[in-house]
Amino acid sequence: MHYFVSIFWNPRLNGNVETVPWFGLNFHTLQGASYGFLVFFVGTLLSSFLAILFGVPVGVAIAILISQFLPRRIAPAVSFFVELLAGIPSVIFGFWGVFVLAPYLFRLENDFLVRYLYFIPGFQPPVYNPGFLNAGIILALMIVPIIASISRDAMIQTPQELKEGARALGLTDWEITRKIVVPYAKTGIAGSVVLGLSRALGETMAVALVAGGAINILPKSIYYPLQTMAGFMAVQLDSAFTDPSGMFVSALMELALVLSIITILVNIGARLIIKQGFFRESSSVVRV
Repeated sequence: MHYFVSIFWNPRLNGNVETVPWFGLNFHTLQGASYGFLVFFVGTLLSSFLAILFGVPVGVAIAILISQFLPRRIAPAVSFFVELLAGIPSVIFGFWGVFVLAPYLFRLENDFLVRYLYFIPGFQPPVYNPGFLNAGIILALMIVPIIASISRDAMIQTPQELKEGARALGLTDWEITRKIVVPYAKTGIAGSVVLGLSRALGETMAVALVAGGAINILPKSIYYPLQTMAGFMAVQLDSAFTDPSGMFVSALMELALVLSIITILVNIGARLIIKQGFFRESSSVVRV
């Protein structure tokens, strides 16, 4: 239980191996070592939440633009470019976040956010590291193509007779999009958000590069570094194999198990929400 509520992670790789009893079982660990899961759990949730907060509006807006407003000659090229972004290796996003985005965010936080948004909870100074905000933005960029592509595919399935009928009633293109196309595509949009969230939860290299590598500290504002479960596993696996007791590897495996459970629960929860009628049959939610 201490593993799930502690923020302290200190494997003490130079310690001596000792035996620790736990519920009738004996485990080997290094003397003085501690493994706290909470920092990485919180970092994963916060970075994924920020990615969804930034990525969903942008992804849906791009899907609307491509499917409803761009000329037919231009829309395929824009759509291809958006899908191309999904194929960029995550390490490229990570390097861009480190060398380009991080210095800009650091100046932004010091010159603007601290000065004008200090009264908002989570925006109070001091500024330590742009890792929290950087990770959220990088993850948002990585999930935007997923959300945009799937949402666009759902929107173009809207029956043409519904749109023509709306035009006959005098609705503008924006009113048709807002009152007919988006409600009709709600289930597809919800699915794209779930896939995007799953990508954000499991992203490894990009977050490991930009998040700041926080250990033993919980972020108290947007100006703190953080670390995610997937990112931490990637950067610590090599060190874990130097632990003669094997407890370091076991602790990382527990992180992997928890991350897998979270991802499965997210997908099950989304299916239940759709099944219970939160996103009803698409044709029944169209309102003119």
